[in-house]
Amino acid sequence: MVKKISKQKIRVKKHLKIRNRFSGTAGKPRLAVYRSNNHMYAQIIDDTVGNTLVAASTVEKDVQAELKKTNDTTAATYIGKLIGKRAIDKGITTVVYDRGGFVYQGKVKALADGAREAGLEF
Repeated sequence: MVKKISKQKIRVKKHLKIRNRFSGTAGKPRLAVYRSNNHMYAQIIDDTVGNTLVAASTVEKDVQAELKKTNDTTAATYIGKLIGKRAIDKGITTVVYDRGGFVYQGKVKALADGAREAGLEF
């Protein structure tokens, strides 16, 4: 009997492989992305000390007021622009993009494009 591995377990395994390849430093922190069925989350993390430097998500009240839906590509682009703007305000210009094991298309790609539009380099 062949057992099918769940998509969540596959994603977590991919994410662990990605995390073994790189990590965020003070000079070049990691832009970590997580998407659920209803929301998008993005954090810029310095892994050397384990601090979250900047965060943005569609759960925030002011973000929800701006958006019609929180689970589409326009919301992901908005979050990308928002985290890029917040990072530039903190003095962060270059990051390492961590797609979190998700396929680089759709919402994950839209968030990356929004962050690049805001001025982040990766």
